[in-house]
Amino acid sequence: MKGAGLRAQIGYGRKPGPKGGKPSVVAPNQLQRQFDQQQPNQAWVTDITYIRTHEGWLFLAVVIDLFSRQVIGWSMQPRMETDLVLKALLAAVWRRKPTGKVIVHSDQGSQYSSYDWQDFLKAHNLEASMSRRGNCHDNAVAESFFQLLKRERIKRKTYPTRDAARQDIFDYIEMFYNSVRQHGYNGNLSPIEFERRYYEELRSV
Repeated sequence: MKGAGLRAQIGYGRKPGPKGGKPSVVAPNQLQRQFDQQQPNQAWVTDITYIRTHEGWLFLAVVIDLFSRQVIGWSMQPRMETDLVLKALLAAVWRRKPTGKVIVHSDQGSQYSSYDWQDFLKAHNLEASMSRRGNCHDNAVAESFFQLLKRERIKRKTYPTRDAARQDIFDYIEMFYNSVRQHGYNGNLSPIEFERRYYEELRSV
């Protein structure tokens, strides 16, 4: 690539800032990289990324169902606080209304290791799972989604405002990624179409 003058499209690079302190609560890695799930609402993964705007950072939290890779909950705020991830998870619970226990896998960031996060999980029959410290491969599906978002839509640009970033990212998630974008994991179907066919097959049995 260097000889041909090519360069990989990547994100902004590491966001500067202090390292996090000791987490309040650490859960075991229940998921163990079992990214292939046979049914919806068995295991969700969640993570946070950041988007650059001329008004400052905009933080994005997502929740992804591993069965179809659909983004089932998301939240965007100017500060990376526990409320950011709780709103994304609340959206996922409201959207999916799971009837059984769901594994929710995250890293060991302070937002996910807070007592508010753990209390929310217990109140909604969700089971915490956490990556090993500093091991991004344990949450590879969420990392992969952020790479797609930044490569296919953001493309290293700086948005003029946070509202402009919100609108563009909403469009990417709901109007393209979930409903249109083909996934090799789903047999080249979009996440929504993959789930639609799954439920259609269940009804026909």
